[in-house]
Amino acid sequence: MRLFLLAASLSLLLGSPAIAQGAKTSSAFDTDVAALKPGEFIWNGDLAPEGPMTVIVHLPTQRAFVYRNGIRIGVTTVSSGKPGHKTPTGIFTILQKNKDHKSNLYNSAPMPYMQRLTWDGIALHAGNLPGYPASHGCIRMPMEFSKKLFEASSMGMTVVVTNGLVTPEVADANAFLMPVTAKGVADDPTLRRLSKDENWRWTPEKSPTGPVTIVLSTDNERVIVFRNGVEIGRSKVQIAKGFEIGTRALQYAGTDADGQTRWIFIPLPGYETEKGQADEKSALQSIFIPADFNRLVRSVIGPGTTVLATHGGLNSGQAGKATTVIATDQ
Repeated sequence: MRLFLLAASLSLLLGSPAIAQGAKTSSAFDTDVAALKPGEFIWNGDLAPEGPMTVIVHLPTQRAFVYRNGIRIGVTTVSSGKPGHKTPTGIFTILQKNKDHKSNLYNSAPMPYMQRLTWDGIALHAGNLPGYPASHGCIRMPMEFSKKLFEASSMGMTVVVTNGLVTPEVADANAFLMPVTAKGVADDPTLRRLSKDENWRWTPEKSPTGPVTIVLSTDNERVIVFRNGVEIGRSKVQIAKGFEIGTRALQYAGTDADGQTRWIFIPLPGYETEKGQADEKSALQSIFIPADFNRLVRSVIGPGTTVLATHGGLNSGQAGKATTVIATDQ
């Protein structure tokens, strides 16, 4: 009874219940990923000290993989959304970072090292890891791993949540630079159709800063540019007859010594072997974008830029701040 009262008193003094810390240090880098116990992780940032980062969360195995410049630098056990609160799959970007965040939805529950994926409550953060999905939709990680990821990541970092395991691959310097599209965009593009006399539109003042996502639909023959989830430009494009680009995603990886733009390809779950997927040379020769608009788009490409492409149409989506750009059927 005394122990119970002591625990209750501490709970009142400390407010919310304490978060399980998980492992304090990284497991050996060659540890079998499948053998990691709940709360354990692997981290070796020195393997790739610089470059764009991507996090891939694999829901079936409750693991998250961190790549920097296409090289895996970390793996961790996670706990995703429980039944009734499933974690959404898709491609996201980090919208907000807060080391000491507390939940706005669940009694101010602590969410240390929070990195927001959606404005309706989905995030990466430190939390309890029982070894199975147990959250309200967020992706919980060990405390020390969350800290390392928080310190290494930046606004706009790409996060892929999937039921199918994928591995980023580095594209060659001549990979196609065309913007790309989504199965579902959070903002309804049909509300801002170009008029008959408009070939393109550019309004960067609507969102002066933030991560850039460029989407292309060969079916709709349109390119749409979003910055921080807000549309800042769109253009008509011409597509060679019979050409289908497939479905793919890329992340900006800087420029090489020759000034060539480099991209890291992110295979999309369920689309890696899609019939009719075009190679990059075919894409370069089959998509025509107005030169003036192309120059404007290039001017906003930088760290965090994600390019998404599909031969599917641009679907209407919810209005609001949700910024899932690709939602898979996985």
